[in-house]
Amino acid sequence: SLFHSIGTAVANAANKGGLSTTIQPATSPNQFIPFINAGGIEFGVANLQEVSYAYTGDSWWNGVKNENLRIVAHLQPLVEAIFVRADSGIMKVSDLRGKAMTDGYTAQNTILPQLSAIYATGGMTRDDVEKVSVASVVAGADAFMANDTVGFIFAHGAGKVREADAAVGGLRALTVENSDAAALAAAQAHWPTASFVPMKAGSMPGILEDGTYIAFPQVVFAHANVPDDVVHAMVKAMYENGAVMKESFPPMAAFKANDMHKEIGNAPFHPGALKFFAEKGM
Repeated sequence: SLFHSIGTAVANAANKGGLSTTIQPATSPNQFIPFINAGGIEFGVANLQEVSYAYTGDSWWNGVKNENLRIVAHLQPLVEAIFVRADSGIMKVSDLRGKAMTDGYTAQNTILPQLSAIYATGGMTRDDVEKVSVASVVAGADAFMANDTVGFIFAHGAGKVREADAAVGGLRALTVENSDAAALAAAQAHWPTASFVPMKAGSMPGILEDGTYIAFPQVVFAHANVPDDVVHAMVKAMYENGAVMKESFPPMAAFKANDMHKEIGNAPFHPGALKFFAEKGM
C-alpha cells in the first residue's frame, strides 16, 4: 500500500540515522492507531485528519479517544484523484453523475469522506453515483480494471495507479472541478485539512493537462511515552535523510524538511519533536 511505501521510506531514513526501525504492514491506519495509542507500536504514518479524529474520538471513532497520540512530523501531502479511462469521455467530476463508482471502503474509514470532498468540488454527493461497494482502494482499482466501475479514487504516485494505467491503455486523473474558495470550503466540510495543489501535465500517470488536485496532509506520529531522545532522533534522521526517503519512494521528493513543524490539527506534538524544531528555529 501507499502508506507501507511511505512508512518504509521513513524507516529507512531512521535506520540511516542510527535507529533500529522495522515495518509492520496494515491495510489502513485505522487498524493500527489503537495499537500505537496503547503503546504496542512506537511510530506510525497516517493522514493528519485521521490522527486528529482519533485523538478527539470524533467521526468514525465514535467517541473513543486515543489521547496518547502525539505528532512527530509533517510529511509531504498525499495528492489524490478520481481516475477514469482516458478514452471514456469523462472529463470532469460531475460527468460521473449516474455512473458506477467505487464506494463502501469498509477497511479504510478515511476514503469515503475524501471521495465526498472531491465530489463536492463538482456540486455532487455520493448519492449522485451508482455505488459499487469495495473494501479498500486497492480493491477499488481492481474493480475498475474489471470494468465494474468507471472510476476509482487513489493517490498519485501509487504503484496500483501505474498498474491500472497500463491495464486499460491510459488513465485520466480528474482534477477538482472547481478550485475557488467556495469549492475548497465545500471539500473541507468533508475533510477539514484538505487543500488544493497544482500539478503539471505528465508529472504523474493520468495527469494529461496542468490542473488542480486535492491534497491531504500526512504525518508521522507516536505514543506519548516514546522517550524524547528517540523521537528527537527520528525527526533528526528525517531532517537529514530526505534523499534516502526519495530513493526509497520517489514521490517523497515532495517532502520538505523545513515544513515538518506545522500547527494544525488537534493532537499535540511530541516534546522530543518540539525540542528538535526549537534547535533548528522551525
